[in-house]
Amino acid sequence: MKFICLYLAMSTDMDKENQTIIFEFLLLGLSSQLEHQRFIFWLFLCVYLITVIGNLLIMLAIGLDARIHSPMYFFLANLSFVDICFSSVTIPKMLVNHIMRSNSISYVECMTQMYFFITFINMDGFLLVVMAYDRYMAICRPLQYTTVMRPGLCILLVAISWVITNLHALLHTLLMAQLSFCADNTIPHFFCDPYPVRKLSCSDTFISDLMVFTVGGVVFITPFTCIVISYVLIFSNVIKIPSTQGIQKALSTCGSHLTVVSLFYGAIMGIYLRPSSSYSAVDTVATVIFTVVTPMLNPFIYSLRNQDIKLALQRLILAKAVLQMP
Repeated sequence: MKFICLYLAMSTDMDKENQTIIFEFLLLGLSSQLEHQRFIFWLFLCVYLITVIGNLLIMLAIGLDARIHSPMYFFLANLSFVDICFSSVTIPKMLVNHIMRSNSISYVECMTQMYFFITFINMDGFLLVVMAYDRYMAICRPLQYTTVMRPGLCILLVAISWVITNLHALLHTLLMAQLSFCADNTIPHFFCDPYPVRKLSCSDTFISDLMVFTVGGVVFITPFTCIVISYVLIFSNVIKIPSTQGIQKALSTCGSHLTVVSLFYGAIMGIYLRPSSSYSAVDTVATVIFTVVTPMLNPFIYSLRNQDIKLALQRLILAKAVLQMP
């Protein structure tokens, strides 16, 4: 009898160790076929290079051109920086795994990738709401704009956004680190997306899911709600403008921002505000849109629809060409 009890206790301990000690995960990627993998590799490599170069040009144009040193472009430069970081969290690891012909990612790397993924995706949302507030002040409170949107306030808004997003990412990652994992360590994705990873857990995730759903919902819904309120106030004031030219000018300053907001929140809506058990392949496609496509499109959206950015980029390119002349 004692032998049986001892055996059961040892078996329980061994099962517990097998469930909790996970040294690596396997990223299955977006396709299991070799031809598709090669196409996806070159596609993602091109998209990543375009994203980095495009957003770097935006940052350089804003930083080196004193004519556009204003709050709106300060926030835009921060958004470009975040988009570079956002893409760099997921795409390089996928590219390296393809070159090395390996699908593995260590447990520590997975948790780290998850932490920065959550940080930068939330930072995108917070910067978009700060930019919406800036447009509200410029259109609805033009006489108070210079007084309110001081450099100190702009830096403070960005700093607060960084603090909130990092705290949320830390909470999410710590909750994930407390979960136990079984023998199945395959993630049907090209990076450590929190929901597919959570589905692998053997632990009871009810409390963790509830915490993530509640806090994540607040962090997601609050910026989105503020953006909606800002544009409701903006459009209600724009309607009162007597001249058609004035309306067009007011809307043109919001066009780029609205396009980015639509792309970003349109892909995210309905994915991360649901239980992790309902995550599907369709959500994987939507995740690719806002993790890969949106950061690439942002510089083009702002440069094509914004005359100041166009001129700043032209001056930057011309200045570089002059410096290279013998």
